[in-house]
Amino acid sequence: MVETQKNNPLHGITLKEILTKLVEQHGWEKLGQQIDIRCFKIDPSINSSLKFLRATPWARTKVEELYLRGI
Repeated sequence: MVETQKNNPLHGITLKEILTKLVEQHGWEKLGQQIDIRCFKIDPSINSSLKFLRATPWARTKVEELYLRGI
């Protein structure tokens, strides 16, 4: 299993860590502008966003891609 994760830059990083880092860097307003997701724009919170992102693969992919562009 270690071999399959060797080239995965997200290995070992939780979705909560990714989202928290993005919110610290960009803030909710800018994050909502960059990724058009309602939970980033209307009454945003880490918990509600995590719930949505875990259930919505396309949105999670966009968040992960934004995170990877920043590291």
